[in-house]
Amino acid sequence: MSVQGIIIATVIVGGVGLLIGIFLSIFGNIFRVEVDEREAAIEEALPGNNCGGCGFPGCSGLAAAIVKGEAPVNGCPVGGAPVAEKVAEIMGVTADASEKLVAFVKCHGDCEATTNKYEYTGVEDCRMIAAAPSSGPKSCEFGCTGFGSCVKACKFDAIHVVNGIAVVDKEKCTACGQCVAICPKHIIELIPYKAKFAVACSSKDKGPDVMKKCKAGCIGCSLCVKNCPKEAVEVNDFLAHIDQEKCVGCSLCSQKCPRKIIPRL
Repeated sequence: MSVQGIIIATVIVGGVGLLIGIFLSIFGNIFRVEVDEREAAIEEALPGNNCGGCGFPGCSGLAAAIVKGEAPVNGCPVGGAPVAEKVAEIMGVTADASEKLVAFVKCHGDCEATTNKYEYTGVEDCRMIAAAPSSGPKSCEFGCTGFGSCVKACKFDAIHVVNGIAVVDKEKCTACGQCVAICPKHIIELIPYKAKFAVACSSKDKGPDVMKKCKAGCIGCSLCVKNCPKEAVEVNDFLAHIDQEKCVGCSLCSQKCPRKIIPRL
């Protein structure tokens, strides 16, 4: 190729590149999405666990929602009050005090309290075993299967299977909600960290049936209801439940429970 041909080719390529650059710049300005600087600052302030406990797809999703006004500044259950204060400062608002929550397993049916109807051999996953006959081998179909799907879901090492049932370490729990979401029996709930008592049972069987299946199951006797001075306990579907907003921690429900399934937390 001659020198003149090389020069012409170079000019053409350079010209085409220049035109493409101009067009990209124009279209980039036309279709540019404005990003609020606060969004990046909030994401930086968040713990970065991306656990989804806030109800949004990761920390970036929560940051975007806070900036848009679709989520509160204290929307991160992992970060708690310290993170809420940082986010509130970025947003120029005051962080409302949010009550710390922890997960609680509503079951006391460990290996001593309940029995198995059959020997299970298969995948050790609570969601899989929930589809097995009678919702698993344990006598109580409402109780914890003890195969630890919640343990695998927890990123904070706050829940473990002890003697056949899941137990939460409230000091490690961040209330991210992953264990609540993954439990096929729906026996894990979030309760206030300061809660003094809770009913460790999820059975909706009638009393005589419960007594046949589990030594630590609620029989719906209502003694807890009758002895609560604050009307904080009620029985529905043969199962007691404590209204934590009314409970003052007097312990009378726990003392009077004949099945000893209202433990001090």
